[in-house]
Amino acid sequence: MQPSSVTERQAGQSSPAPLHVLTLGLDQEVFALETERVLEVLDVVAVTTVPNARRFIRGLINVRGRVVPVTDLRSKFGMGDAPTTPDTRIIVIEVVLRGQLSTVGILADRVYEVAELPHASLEETPRLGMTWRPEFIKSIGKRGDGFVIVLDIEKVFASEEAPISSPAGS
Repeated sequence: MQPSSVTERQAGQSSPAPLHVLTLGLDQEVFALETERVLEVLDVVAVTTVPNARRFIRGLINVRGRVVPVTDLRSKFGMGDAPTTPDTRIIVIEVVLRGQLSTVGILADRVYEVAELPHASLEETPRLGMTWRPEFIKSIGKRGDGFVIVLDIEKVFASEEAPISSPAGS
């Protein structure tokens, strides 16, 4: 028996699965990474600096016998420096860099939670009035009274130098 109305047909369709994200804080902003990218979250460990590395590369860490570069997202995003606190974390993720799957660490001021963002709460990045470069953002998720910026982490890492934010009004 076929559904007779549009509402009945829509009710028979399953809605897309929610987006599972790890939410993190940088300065006063809340960002999110898709959990499928996240391997683990670490307390800050000793980072070995690398001479002549790009300004946003904090250094290298050893994760289960693997050498992992750590990127300081605050520096990458053009934010001011902040001291490491007890809340600071290194998020170990997998990204595709130059066509190859790579393991990298990203330094975040804090990690909040793993959350579900219903697809209905996700919107495209507004192009007008944003200080964030929209090409690095997959979507904006609405949560309660606030927003979560879902990062396109491959594009963030593909950009070698340009910070994610641009001057207001550009």
